[in-house]
Amino acid sequence: MQPLLLLLAFLLSSGAEAEEIIGGHEARPHSCPYMALVQFLVEEAKHRCGGVLVRQDFVLTAAHCWGSSIKVTLGAHNIQKQERTQQVISVKKAIPHPDYNPKNLANDIMLLKLEREAKLTAAVRTLSLPWGTGQGDSRGPLVCENVIQGIVSNGQNNRKPPRAFTKVSSFLPWIKETMKNL
Repeated sequence: MQPLLLLLAFLLSSGAEAEEIIGGHEARPHSCPYMALVQFLVEEAKHRCGGVLVRQDFVLTAAHCWGSSIKVTLGAHNIQKQERTQQVISVKKAIPHPDYNPKNLANDIMLLKLEREAKLTAAVRTLSLPWGTGQGDSRGPLVCENVIQGIVSNGQNNRKPPRAFTKVSSFLPWIKETMKNL
């Protein structure tokens, strides 16, 4: 449960004020080695989101986490400190879903092609995609049995849990085709 609380807090957009976990406990260091911190600029202002390393050269995140100068930090336990386990990698290409609608956040999913492959370590690992059909539940956890099920689409600004998730299994054909072609 503790990694899930950390994951929920980490994946909230910066607008949701997810700087701290309310009512949770700190997770064991690097117990979620697939987590990625996505940092980007929007009109010169810094923003950040969470993401998931799904292949050594791809991070899956929400499409609303788009901006310029996108960088991904992997292997971090405490993003306030520089740790020897961290890998900071620039994003070569951001690929939002072609039907993403920023007004209602429909199809709020995006792949980030990294400039270089991440080095897999104890602190940096990939997370499996739900290649089988029927896995996941839009009301279920984001990660279940080490398989990504959902991406936080939006959160509330009042520090309450997120109210919408993008169900990853619904986008598997697009994810597979996009990763194959890059």
